[in-house]
Amino acid sequence: QESNAGRPAITAAVNVDGRADLIEQVNLLTPQGWIVGGGVRLANGCIEQIHGRPDPLAQPDPALPSLLPGIIDAHGDAFEREITPRSGAEFPLDLALATNDHALIGAGITTFYFSITDGFEPGLRSRQTVRQLLQLLEQQREALKCDTRIHIRHEQVNTDDHAELMQWLASGRIDLLSLNDHLPHPEDATRVERFKISIGRRLKFADGELDRFIAQLQERRPAGLAQVQELAALARERAIPLASHDDRCTEDVTRARALGVSIAEFPLTLEVAQQMRALGIAVLVGAPNLVRGGSHLGALGAAEAIAAESANLLCSDYHYASLFRAPFVAAEQGLCSLAQAWRLVSSEPARAVGIAGRTGSIEEGKQADLLLLQHLDGSPLSLRRVWSRGRLALCNG
Repeated sequence: QESNAGRPAITAAVNVDGRADLIEQVNLLTPQGWIVGGGVRLANGCIEQIHGRPDPLAQPDPALPSLLPGIIDAHGDAFEREITPRSGAEFPLDLALATNDHALIGAGITTFYFSITDGFEPGLRSRQTVRQLLQLLEQQREALKCDTRIHIRHEQVNTDDHAELMQWLASGRIDLLSLNDHLPHPEDATRVERFKISIGRRLKFADGELDRFIAQLQERRPAGLAQVQELAALARERAIPLASHDDRCTEDVTRARALGVSIAEFPLTLEVAQQMRALGIAVLVGAPNLVRGGSHLGALGAAEAIAAESANLLCSDYHYASLFRAPFVAAEQGLCSLAQAWRLVSSEPARAVGIAGRTGSIEEGKQADLLLLQHLDGSPLSLRRVWSRGRLALCNG
């Protein structure tokens, strides 16, 4: 049977009750390599059987559709734009989460860690917003198509309500914790000025108020550092993955190791990334960085880190569709093969956040988190079907 484009139509039988699916005659990406002309049988939301034998040397047949593991996004905050698309224009959280869910599935993201900033600013990045998001996500988790997890990005100088955050960790409400310090030190005049410009875009201050606000935050540093030690100890005790953020130097690497960090988010130099990898710490870089051709802040380029084998996770950061495109860009640039690049958005993130036993690769017994693509062209428009948590979440033709 031929499609309108002259290529084989996707063969997939999907029962109405959703309990059994059969996908045949596809390029099937497994941990051992491609199976060309292979297939899978799904049952009760899991991969029940794989048809065909993988060949490490095989290349996908461009005449066949392709079945790939679903994308796992360990760090994404583009949902903030659904809540506040313009400064001062805030929308209901339930509407924001619904539209965000469609965007995730449309970008092939089947597991998403909501990177919620537990910050020191009023408004969108305040503890009050964190509470509201956490409650609503827990209420709507089953209704959302994408498998939703909670990633709290805690700012060191946000010292209020420390006991509440500790309780969230202790009760298992948080799936990933990163320790951030976006408040520049007073002696770094360049960063302080850049920080003032950035925060001024989000918040309005009268003359002199911003300087007083920053000075008050600086006074919280010692208390915040002590709280970070407590948070890290509890995260280790509860086996909650812990991430550092924007590490700049060897001292940051040493501190991350002492805290028990297992993920380094966006190290700023290749040397720091290499030091993290040498310690067995997973290094996360941004897909927009790779797709755009570099960091918008002038930091370490994702392509450079991948080429040096010093990055093993890609994330959406602030742009979901970039995470779908990034593996294709890596392959096109010769940084690695597409099969190797796809691990950066599937099996490697799964391993880093502790869910590799459930998802992240096409293997028998694992949850059916899958993408069916008509063409391997790097465009989300090629997505024909998406399964998340074993359920059909998107069907295009």
